[in-house]
Amino acid sequence: MGQVKTNRRSKYKKILIGNNFSDGLVFKFFIIILLISFSYIYLYPILFMFINSIKSLDDLLDSGVRWVPNKFYLENYLRAWKVIEMPVSIFESIWYVLKVSLFATATSALVGYGFATFNFPFKRILFALMLIAFILPPQVLMVALNGVYLKLGIVGTEYTMLLPAIFGQGLNQSIFILLFYQFFRQTPKVLLEQAEIDGASPFKVFTSIALPSATPSVIIVFLFSFVWYWNETFMTGLYTQTLPTIPLKISRFVSSYESLFPPGTAGNELNEAIKLAGQMLGILPLLILYFLLQKQFTESIDRTGIVGE
Repeated sequence: MGQVKTNRRSKYKKILIGNNFSDGLVFKFFIIILLISFSYIYLYPILFMFINSIKSLDDLLDSGVRWVPNKFYLENYLRAWKVIEMPVSIFESIWYVLKVSLFATATSALVGYGFATFNFPFKRILFALMLIAFILPPQVLMVALNGVYLKLGIVGTEYTMLLPAIFGQGLNQSIFILLFYQFFRQTPKVLLEQAEIDGASPFKVFTSIALPSATPSVIIVFLFSFVWYWNETFMTGLYTQTLPTIPLKISRFVSSYESLFPPGTAGNELNEAIKLAGQMLGILPLLILYFLLQKQFTESIDRTGIVGE
């Protein structure tokens, strides 16, 4: 009888704890609760924005209506669509952010490869200065940069964002260079040396061997660069001023709405539902981008941990 109880306890313990704890029900239950909690934290703001963006004015004013509106009110999105000028703005935004992100990714890979592969004078000092440049907030440099852009005659144009990206000084580009630097340091040197023995130039080695092997890093850097440049409104608004990107249109949503729908007319009042509809339209392209490239993004993160020789 005692042996039966012992076997039963051992069986229950194995089910709850598992062989190494990580395969037991207790651990799995804890992980599921943790994932649900994190999902709630991140998804709640989006769900709140969406639910309130489809409410009519009566539902907004009714304290009894919380999560289920009485009707699906699309007029909010139609007005926000007109205010943001969505078709033109989304094309201009994607075209601008795509160009800057491609330049930032390409130059980050090139600079990171140079730091990881070649030895040259003051290499460590230049690498340290590059990291220090990331620590400095952009507000510290905006007066000096604005003076440089005035002398170049590019204030008010997209070149104020393109030129820094081309020369490796774009938005958070030090982090991208560091990521490529770490990846190229792990790249097997045998492949690079073999290509040099075969007569390939250093640039040919970079484009035909090093860069294709760094595809996971390229995807990660491009996606992060795309998102950061898309969401950047401070420097974009300061230097480009009139660039019709969606985030800038949202930051000026109230004034744009009042010029399009003059206040004082019945039914033209701006309310929180219309503002939230505009914000939902602003993040919609990023959500679509994430769902389209989710698999490639997660696989790239896993593959950046590959260790070379």
